[in-house]
Amino acid sequence: MKDFLILAGPCVLEDLDLTLYMADFLKKLLSKFEFEYVFKASFDKANRTSLFSYRGPGLEKGLSWLYEVKTKVGVPVTTDVHETWQIKPVAEVVDVIQIPAFLCRQTDLILEASKTGKIVNIKKGQFMSPWDMKYAIEKAKAFNSSEVWVTERGYSFGYRNLVVDFRAIPIMKAFGVKVILDATHSVQLPGGEEGKSGGQREFVPYLVRAGVAVGVDGIFIEVHPEPEKALCDGPNSLPLSSLESLFSQIADLREVLKKHGISS
Repeated sequence: MKDFLILAGPCVLEDLDLTLYMADFLKKLLSKFEFEYVFKASFDKANRTSLFSYRGPGLEKGLSWLYEVKTKVGVPVTTDVHETWQIKPVAEVVDVIQIPAFLCRQTDLILEASKTGKIVNIKKGQFMSPWDMKYAIEKAKAFNSSEVWVTERGYSFGYRNLVVDFRAIPIMKAFGVKVILDATHSVQLPGGEEGKSGGQREFVPYLVRAGVAVGVDGIFIEVHPEPEKALCDGPNSLPLSSLESLFSQIADLREVLKKHGISS
């Protein structure tokens, strides 16, 4: 893989045409930059705030859509798993298995993902210190000869708020894994819109620039053509129209780091 990762896509799969459109848009845009692109989207958001919120198309249909992204658009894909029985069919399609933040301590889930030999990306829980992620990483490496990634996505900070402690980036990189910054979930306001989560997308570019400067190995962002109409996490998703400028900033900042002999 190239030396910087972009994991981007909608929060949840909404329909096949939209999925293919976003994946193709992102592939073409990212071809202008020296980044490795992985399309991300969930087939089921099992941790929605409300019982009545849209969860996704489900495992079978969702995996079929991700397979079309992988084969028709020609990009790697990732999705999250919530139960051990989902891992085998998911591993048959995806390139990276994502462990959700709320489940980052679930030993059986991580071990089963490890056994697939796929890259395992563990999202750091909002309740976890960076030092404690060492043990989640050990679980992911138990059977896995492939890579393990860790994704920072903010800490719980009072009611309905998150904050990013950038000290976590070098702390977790010291465990010998790639560390990614989820810049869109980090501006989430969990449950902040009475029955669904809010968000402050205007702060995403600030977190992206800070994360690159600190030395992250990649950026995870949720995007949508019209975030206000997204069926999940619209308030913290970025519009596709804003991405070229943001990716250009990432590239420029990385050149500055290289100029000063600072590597990710």
